[in-house]
Amino acid sequence: MSPNPRIFDIRGQSLKLETEADVEPLLKGYDPKYIEEIYLGGNTIGVDASKAFAAFIDKTESLRIADLSSIFIGRLISEIPLALTHLCTSLLPKQTLTLIDLSDNAFGERSIAPLLPLLTHNRFQTLRLKNNGLGPAAGIQIANALRESAKLTKAEGKVSNLRTVICGQNRLENGSASAWAAAFEEHGTLEEVRMPQNGIWMAGIRELARGLKKNPNLRYLDLQDNTFTDDTDEGLMAVDAWAETLASLPALGTLNLSDCVLSHDGEVPSVLQKLASGSNKRLVDLQLQNNNLDVSSVTVLADAISTHLSSLKRLDLQDNDADEDDEVYDTLREALTERGGRLLVTEEDEEEERAAIEAAKEEEEEEEEKAAAAPTEVEVALEKEADELANLMGKVHIQ
Repeated sequence: MSPNPRIFDIRGQSLKLETEADVEPLLKGYDPKYIEEIYLGGNTIGVDASKAFAAFIDKTESLRIADLSSIFIGRLISEIPLALTHLCTSLLPKQTLTLIDLSDNAFGERSIAPLLPLLTHNRFQTLRLKNNGLGPAAGIQIANALRESAKLTKAEGKVSNLRTVICGQNRLENGSASAWAAAFEEHGTLEEVRMPQNGIWMAGIRELARGLKKNPNLRYLDLQDNTFTDDTDEGLMAVDAWAETLASLPALGTLNLSDCVLSHDGEVPSVLQKLASGSNKRLVDLQLQNNNLDVSSVTVLADAISTHLSSLKRLDLQDNDADEDDEVYDTLREALTERGGRLLVTEEDEEEERAAIEAAKEEEEEEEEKAAAAPTEVEVALEKEADELANLMGKVHIQ
């Protein structure tokens, strides 16, 4: 099968590309003018090799997706900024760009400078920065670049294009939370934010609540494994801040607050009370694993499952403090099952869900294979014409 002329994809090939000569045969046969998607992830790219890819990107006219995830494995810290400079400089003027993925590259604070002009001046829709070892100092710089981008867009009399920010596993901590909150508030257009496992504690959580409150179209929020509360007043204030913010997010469909210490000593978190009161009627997926929730908190959800949580299809309550055999779970499971949903309380529930997803995936792949094997309308028409021609030829008699 010929490669798609609009997609350049060398993902996961574990290539070690050092020179322009290493890259040249990979690009052979591709006209950059038609390229819309570039996937380089899962290979290790040196400075000269990145220069060759940058020259190719320079010539693209309709580039939408730039996947540069995991491209510096084994590279020296001195190489990464130089390689990034080539790649980011080539991407910066691409007005058609919608998605940038730089996940799984060990930037740290020392290597992010080449990224900042791209974040400031390009008007992409989706930014993926997962597992980059940023830390709070680099997190501040990236957030400030995004904020400046929003300001420049407003100065042009336009609305921000930014819709999705994924920045997890980056040790952003409290130190960068205010900068991120300011960036989110300045854009106001976000629909998906994922910031799991960043070591953000109560003060930072309050800041994020303030910034994301200004994004009424937010549909997907993942703050898993950050800390919402402890046994101090500050902890209660953080949970209460998010309870207030939820009412400003009417489009929210997925909320992941697993491993966030929502409850410290058996109290019902105000976040759950707010959800149960109907603050987010479009909520479909609620993830609350490992939050010290006892039966009183679960009961609050059960009492609202058929009223204010009537859209909910998936509820994850694994590893909490309520007894797994408590009848309150029966109420939740019955209501969710009736609407085609699922309650996860035990590892067995999770395994069943995983098996169901895998079965659905296999069924989808089988359907795709059948569709691919089935003749197209053009092929059917050509076969019909061939049959008709054969019939006519059969009636011809040569004397």
